[in-house]
Amino acid sequence: MTTITGGEAVYRVLKANGIDTVFGLLGGSMLELYDAMYQGGQIAYVGARDERAAGHMADAWARMTGKPGVVLGAQAGPGVVNIVTAVAEAQLAYSPLVVIAGAITRADQCKDTFQEIDQVALFAPISKRSVMVTDPARLAPMLEDAIRLANTGRRGPVVLHVPRDLLAADIPAIEPAPVNIARPGPAAPADIAAIAKLLSEAERPVIFAGGGFKWGAGRDALTVLVEKLEIPVVASTGHADVMPHGHRWFAGQAGPRGNVVASGLTREADVMVVLGARLGFNSTFHSNEYVGADTRIAHVDIEGAAVGRYFPAEIAAQGDARLTAEALIDATMRPNCDPWREAFRSDMATLAAERAAEAELESLPMHPRRALAEIRATLPEDAIVTLDTGNTCLQAADRLAHYAPVSLITPLDFGLVGFGLAAAIGAKAAAPDRPVVAIMGDGAVGYTMIEIQTAIQHYLPITIIVLDNEAWGAEKAYQQEFYGGRLLGAEIRSPRFDKFAELCGGKGIWVDGPGGVGPALEQAIASNETTVIQAKIDPGALMTLRKDLFKSPRNN
Repeated sequence: MTTITGGEAVYRVLKANGIDTVFGLLGGSMLELYDAMYQGGQIAYVGARDERAAGHMADAWARMTGKPGVVLGAQAGPGVVNIVTAVAEAQLAYSPLVVIAGAITRADQCKDTFQEIDQVALFAPISKRSVMVTDPARLAPMLEDAIRLANTGRRGPVVLHVPRDLLAADIPAIEPAPVNIARPGPAAPADIAAIAKLLSEAERPVIFAGGGFKWGAGRDALTVLVEKLEIPVVASTGHADVMPHGHRWFAGQAGPRGNVVASGLTREADVMVVLGARLGFNSTFHSNEYVGADTRIAHVDIEGAAVGRYFPAEIAAQGDARLTAEALIDATMRPNCDPWREAFRSDMATLAAERAAEAELESLPMHPRRALAEIRATLPEDAIVTLDTGNTCLQAADRLAHYAPVSLITPLDFGLVGFGLAAAIGAKAAAPDRPVVAIMGDGAVGYTMIEIQTAIQHYLPITIIVLDNEAWGAEKAYQQEFYGGRLLGAEIRSPRFDKFAELCGGKGIWVDGPGGVGPALEQAIASNETTVIQAKIDPGALMTLRKDLFKSPRNN
């Protein structure tokens, strides 16, 4: 009987399922898997400098490809624990991350062994499943189960803990086939008919489109539906790429991180059809400030538990966003709502004029919205943008231009600082022919700046734009508005990240005034080298988001 190691079995399962890139940090708990990948030669390995960053890379790779992103926690104990943040991020972004987590050998478990903790329990609350493999013969089937579960229904992370001795064990040779993943259908025919009737009779209709269109490759179906009905579309938070920027019926991102036109549409609509979105806190604050109290809602989502959970749904249905949109194309008549259409077009023209004025701001220090306007004007149409969290990225959320499908990757509901740089590397690994630009604050880039070296070492050129206001901007804004300007911990001294990039073997560009960001970005993309653009921006140009957190300004 021909045998292979457990490490070789893992390699074969990954290869069979089209996982051509994995991310991780080398550790002693799974050297047999590393050896199998070396000898097999058909899976690229991107070695990060921190497991958290490796997890964000795999998360972004998954969002770009639609396949589960795989991260190797190759060192039991501390190496695996470092992935916790990335798993929590993926859980709240509904991203299909598969963590293969090293564990101490079975014989050493429950003996207070070196680096032993209860890894299974640690990950259980923040993943779809956290499970230990205990039998070498079950290693391959359980990895297949993890791949299936991560990418089935509402996607999410799965953590598979593998004791060190299982990867070295001999097992019968396997030739695995791709895992079959069941795909949901559209909403039920009766629900399609009811939604079509509701839309056709509406006077102020809007479609609220979410990430379901990105996972389901549904942009074309959404566009055809909207162009037939000629009604506005708004995007949920973090998904401003569900339709091309500038489309005549696309309002951009709604909600607290969106623009006034999109938020006005969801507040004033008499009918709102929600497709592939939850209407969750990040997009609505669960408030009638963003979803009208009298708005009639038809809600369709792949996860039945999400439908009507936060706002009452007149029509509640479970189904895939793309397939439901395709069904609605034939079922729905163009509504008679010309005044609503005309008001929308007028409001969008006003918004466009306001954004154009931001591009002319000449203040020194440079206003962040001037920098964002220059980025918007310079980004190639096939560019991928990764955004971080923070005050400047809050202002960026609806001020960029996304044209190609899947061109925006953000931390979504976890609100994670330090995500953007590592995510850019993962996105570049998934789409090497597209330019990738990470936009971050100076505080955020400090979390993972060593991963600049990872991008260079693995020939994954990205551009990092550091909008440097020498502050933890979100908290500084709150201290200024609600605590009498008493700043403690809010101001930071930023190093020269552009010089650090040069020390790593990349390029650095320093920008200290209006008009410099656009040319710098153009130069960076043309160079096809990992480049840091450090742009000084006005430390006083801040805005507060969560005003509900504080009762009143405390000036005394």
